[in-house]
Amino acid sequence: MSLVIATFGDGLQRELPSCLPILVDRMGNEITRLTAVKAFAVIANSPLRIDLSCVLDHVVSELTAFLRKANRALRQATLGTLNSLVVTYGSQIGSSSYETILAELSTLISDGDLHMAALALELCCTIMVDRRSVKNVGLAVKQKVLPEALTLIRSALLQGQALQALQKFFAALVQSANISFETLLNSLISTAKPSQSGGLSKQALFSIAQCVAVLCLAAGDQKCASTIEMLKGILNDDSSTNSAKQHMALLCLGEIGRRKDLSSHIQIENIVIESFQSPFEEIKSAASYALGNIAVGNLSKYLPFILDQIDNQQKKQYLLLHSLKEVIARQSVDHTGESELQDSNIVKILALLFNHCESEEEGVRNVVAECLGKIALIEPNKLIPALKERTTSPAANTRATVAIAIKYSIIERTGKIDAILYSEISTFLMLIKDSDRHVRRAAVLALSTAAHNKPSLIKGLLPELLPLLYDQTVVKQELIRTVDLGPFKHVVDDGLELRKAAFECVDTLLDNCLDQVNPSSFIVPFLLSGLGDHYDVKMPCHLILSKLADKCPSAVLAVLDSLVEPLEKTIGHKPKSDAVKQEIDRNEDMIRSALRAIAAVNRISGSDYSMKLKNLMSKITATPSLAEKYNSVRSE
Repeated sequence: MSLVIATFGDGLQRELPSCLPILVDRMGNEITRLTAVKAFAVIANSPLRIDLSCVLDHVVSELTAFLRKANRALRQATLGTLNSLVVTYGSQIGSSSYETILAELSTLISDGDLHMAALALELCCTIMVDRRSVKNVGLAVKQKVLPEALTLIRSALLQGQALQALQKFFAALVQSANISFETLLNSLISTAKPSQSGGLSKQALFSIAQCVAVLCLAAGDQKCASTIEMLKGILNDDSSTNSAKQHMALLCLGEIGRRKDLSSHIQIENIVIESFQSPFEEIKSAASYALGNIAVGNLSKYLPFILDQIDNQQKKQYLLLHSLKEVIARQSVDHTGESELQDSNIVKILALLFNHCESEEEGVRNVVAECLGKIALIEPNKLIPALKERTTSPAANTRATVAIAIKYSIIERTGKIDAILYSEISTFLMLIKDSDRHVRRAAVLALSTAAHNKPSLIKGLLPELLPLLYDQTVVKQELIRTVDLGPFKHVVDDGLELRKAAFECVDTLLDNCLDQVNPSSFIVPFLLSGLGDHYDVKMPCHLILSKLADKCPSAVLAVLDSLVEPLEKTIGHKPKSDAVKQEIDRNEDMIRSALRAIAAVNRISGSDYSMKLKNLMSKITATPSLAEKYNSVRSE
């Protein structure tokens, strides 16, 4: 019915007064109201601008009441329909109706339901843009919606659509001229102050900085320039011991700089880089983020500055590389087409990154690898051959960095890199045979990422790779050493991280490449050995066993007796009498993890009980603490 009206309404003028009230009636019936709400959205979106004057007030008041209902789908549809009605018939809706709508909207703006909060903020923006001149609409936004928005921005959960809607809200608010720019800016910056319950999360600080940037840009060049000078003043003030204020100033400068060229503000890059000397880690990190984002706003001026600093400032290298990473990451995210990085810049960046592949600091190597991986997304034809060439480098650190770089270049969305990677990825993954354990681990991590994001890249290689991967799960005695600490000796297992990564990789392969895996050859001896290994290895092994029990039950049942023994040892393990709380908690987690695996195996064994499993189940039932945990994990 609504489609007929929306399509032919201009020829049905006489029928509308008798037809539309029937649709309104359907909004009063619980069974038909959701469809009726959607029907009015179809009519409101019609390019014919159907005359709804006979029912508009009634429809708006009904919809406003629906915003209080518990039915989520109804509230969601109502917000969409109200938005369409305001766009098309905004001038015909009374200001008192707007006040009521805004009061209802304010209750929906919270991190309890971010999707609903985003829709509510979008409707709020539509009302402000359409009715910016109506004084009491501005007042209602200021009194009802703004306090909720300032509460939402402090949430650690805020992201995606809700964060974008919040940015648009602040921009619309300053453009509607109902609240002064200075008042809004002060409100935003004061939300960043730590409260009695502690400081804000990292995500909340980034959200506030992004909203400040959008607000400044919406307010015009003059206000934006004065804000930047104010933020520079905070950083220049040597007496300022307020680290939270400086932290916020740096994040705001970064967010503004990413959206606008700041080169007219003299020496801004040097003011930011001064903060690299701060004794606080979070300020150093914010400064490197700010410098990278300011460079995005004017690559030709600031990128050479960053590259020069990396070459000449040995002590600041790690932070400067993080700045460079911001520049590269923005190119690969923001520009799905052509990148703004010129060829000459890319040549310089690559020379610099490849120089730092052999760095002794793992942190530096990881940032270099991430930068290389992100550039590979922009320029795969240059990067993949250059990385491949370095897989045979005599320096183990370089080989490991190259493998990690490939990990960062395998992302879920499709891109021009895929075709090149498809033919070349085996060279990188075969580093799993390398003589250096760090290189082997890097190759395992790359394989894991490929299995998770793009399994099609590796399926054909798995017959060759799987035996090599399984070999990484085995305890290697040559990687275990004893460190003499005087009164006692400490055993260090250098292969632990590699074994853990290998089992986690198998876990991912079971999710996405199960058709290539022969579970029988993996369960004994590899999974069996992992079930009796270190805590960090046992946890992924319990998960793998649960998955195999669900997906390949016959392979698990065939060797069930041998699997029961390590599980029984794990649930019977007692921490030492002088164990600290952390060790006791870890042991509890391990027992619960083993019980989940036992529950999964128990589900498939049915009447074909193995005697050992039967005895283990009796032991669990007879021990109250184990029985309680078992029942708890079974019901998860």
